[in-house]
Amino acid sequence: MPIPPRDREPDPTPEGAVQPPFGDLAQPGPPTVEAEPGPDAATGTAAPEDEYAAALREAEDRWRRALADADNLRKRHVRELERVAAAERARTAAAFLPVIDNLELALSHAGADPGAIVEGVRAVRDQAVDVLERLGYPRHAETGVPFDPARHEVVAVVQDPDAEPNTVVQVVRPGYGDAEGQLRPAAVTVAKRE
Repeated sequence: MPIPPRDREPDPTPEGAVQPPFGDLAQPGPPTVEAEPGPDAATGTAAPEDEYAAALREAEDRWRRALADADNLRKRHVRELERVAAAERARTAAAFLPVIDNLELALSHAGADPGAIVEGVRAVRDQAVDVLERLGYPRHAETGVPFDPARHEVVAVVQDPDAEPNTVVQVVRPGYGDAEGQLRPAAVTVAKRE
């Protein structure tokens, strides 16, 4: 014959087992009668299983929220790293612009002595332009294209009967970059409307 629940001694807690965080819930013994009506008010006894289940649900809810917060933090960190990397890439590429400008200036004045130095300077300029392109900032120095205020900066307007109105007739300073990331627009001369 089985022992009635009130006469049976509670099982001992196994060694190394984690105790519940609620001191009064961890006490072994028969169920106690609550002073105020509880979940089992009809019978007059409280159900520790319901309290444990509620505590477990609350702990699981906190755990899930902590996981979601950690995932959101990870995603925010990835976005921030991408933003910082893009800003650093732009800063590095912008540092090349004066070098390219000076090399082009030297090329424009070196026409009197078309020796090996001119070819060397041209090679260095081409290499620097290639570096910028690999960094994601291609060079734009096209003439005969329609003026685009997002890509061009007008430095002069000229009357040119051979060019369509509102087109680029001369590039004074090339532009670098594309619509998503532009280091600078191309400085251009544009044909005037008649």
